[in-house]
Amino acid sequence: MGFGQGSGRDHLSDLTLQQAFAAYEGVRHRLPEVRDPAAAKPAQNLDAIADQFDVFLLDAFGVLNIGETAIDGVPARVAGLQRAGKRVLVVTNAAGYPHASLMAKYARLGYRFETGDVISSRKTILHTLRAEPGLRWGLMATQSLGRDDFEGLDITYLAEDPAAYDAAQGFLLMGSAVWTEGRQALLVASLRENPRPVLVGNPDIVAPREQGFSKEPGYFAHRLADETGVQPRFFGKPFENIYSLVFDHLGPDVDRTRVVMVGDSLHTDILGAQTAGIKSALISGYGFFGASDVTGPIASSGIYPDYVLERP
Repeated sequence: MGFGQGSGRDHLSDLTLQQAFAAYEGVRHRLPEVRDPAAAKPAQNLDAIADQFDVFLLDAFGVLNIGETAIDGVPARVAGLQRAGKRVLVVTNAAGYPHASLMAKYARLGYRFETGDVISSRKTILHTLRAEPGLRWGLMATQSLGRDDFEGLDITYLAEDPAAYDAAQGFLLMGSAVWTEGRQALLVASLRENPRPVLVGNPDIVAPREQGFSKEPGYFAHRLADETGVQPRFFGKPFENIYSLVFDHLGPDVDRTRVVMVGDSLHTDILGAQTAGIKSALISGYGFFGASDVTGPIASSGIYPDYVLERP
């Protein structure tokens, strides 16, 4: 999961865990295919599997932190992995925040990561945009967070003016904290009238928060695809593009059999690991499942992690 984009009630859905899981199952036709089910071996925490891997790719929410608080004991555990010579990267669908803000937050939580060792879906989509012909983009994001990382791009924040939607040559869905049903209706109407590219910087449908599940950009992207027929391009877990960026950063000599993705979501973290051809570990005690039973969802989805960890 990503960091999330805000804490207002409008950003929260009324979905239960079962409904959130069903929402992901309902869009499986737009997600990568499941590969090679594993045995889902139980283990207590990251230390229990440390000898098996040289590289740890860690999701943020549910692995490093819950909201604004680090999960108890995890900063010390991550530091221990780093001292033991393990490569530890953050791989997150946090597209709404500038990269510098992510780095500052991890530091406040007690983590020490090199700036290049944080690979976000924001970084992934911007990497692609800078290699493609420039368009005039309409942007779903929180304007108060600033334009850092968007330098050189022609962007207009989308709000209540229909003309801004119609003037855009394409749309970037990055953060949904201030997105409303009225803005969604304007976007759908504009795309029905004139279909254009839609790029999604956070594929998450929902993310678990202290007070419920937040509605993330993927939630709105799948809805507009159903309503307009425009098929979005997704950047981030579980799609291959973010893992390409990860392995470009790690270099060509990394043994993928010694790399593990650790996360709290079957449909993003675990499915993404399968897409990348690496091992996976599902956190059962925090994040999406929040100490609920994971055996039923694993079986019904067919998305089997290599390990199920009680805690990070």
